[in-house]
Amino acid sequence: MLAFAYPGDLALKTGGYGYDREIISGLKQLGWAVDLIPLGEGFPSPSSNVLREAERRLSALPDGTLLVIDGLAFGVMDEWAKREEKRLKIVALVHHPLALETGVSENDQMHLRRTETNALARTRHVVVTSPMTARELTENFGVPESKLSVAIPGTAKPPPRNKIPNEPPQILTVGSLTRRKGHDVLIASLATIVDLSWQATIIGSPSLDPSVALALEKQVRALGLSDRITLAGECEDLSAAYASADIFALASRYEGYGMVFAEALSYGLPIVACHSGAVPEVVPTDAGLLVPVDDVGAVASALTSLLTDPEERARRAEAAASAGKKLASWTDTSTIISNRLKDLT
Repeated sequence: MLAFAYPGDLALKTGGYGYDREIISGLKQLGWAVDLIPLGEGFPSPSSNVLREAERRLSALPDGTLLVIDGLAFGVMDEWAKREEKRLKIVALVHHPLALETGVSENDQMHLRRTETNALARTRHVVVTSPMTARELTENFGVPESKLSVAIPGTAKPPPRNKIPNEPPQILTVGSLTRRKGHDVLIASLATIVDLSWQATIIGSPSLDPSVALALEKQVRALGLSDRITLAGECEDLSAAYASADIFALASRYEGYGMVFAEALSYGLPIVACHSGAVPEVVPTDAGLLVPVDDVGAVASALTSLLTDPEERARRAEAAASAGKKLASWTDTSTIISNRLKDLT
């Protein structure tokens, strides 16, 4: 029996939940019977009642159960893990350490680093989504390399197409409207290049942090960019958006992997992003322009170079398409995890 425990709403259109959904589907296709266990809302800061109920559900599992837990919840379940580590075969799935989330106070960082370190020490194995996260857990969370597996997110390959450049060029951003995604920086940078020809679309859920979503709406209006920037909300199928874009831009302050960058590569889009987290591992230097975090001028400069030089844009698009063809599939990702889980049965 394999149990997969997750916090919140598994249907949410985020990279982390998308990874979970793909892995669950892939493991089933590989012959695993997967029992889904919802842990409730509010993680990584659940109410005491939610945390208690989540612990109760997990402790009700039979002895010897192989249990995969999404790190968004597991990182604060160290006391439960201490009680159950010998009875259950616990595998943590870490997208990125909780303490590295943008906007976390210093005290909360210390607390999350402590609880996640303690929780990870109670696992049989840890799956991470990038080599960068593996290094982070080894160097700063005490997880030995022997207990780690890197399972990079898969990327669906779009059908071949003949791309005709748009006029004005279409800039696409995909990412939930949260502070970590740096949409405020991108919007501010676009405000400095209004003399150039472009249209921008930001696709992402406004529900994860409504205060940030409202602030972004106000920022667009205050800068007089409502006719140039569209906050499009969630999108069920992103393929049309990627296929019709000319440039992909996302000013994330941190990424544990960055699935949207891989998707942009698969569609042959030149990329503007920040040199943060695992982004440099995903975006090749010939396909993207990586700039410092929170540097409005650098983002604007990178966009300007792509908008004003069609030849450079075409060269980077070609490099992106070439890199996209080499990306792993979701079957590859699921197989890596399946093989590690077999070792624990």
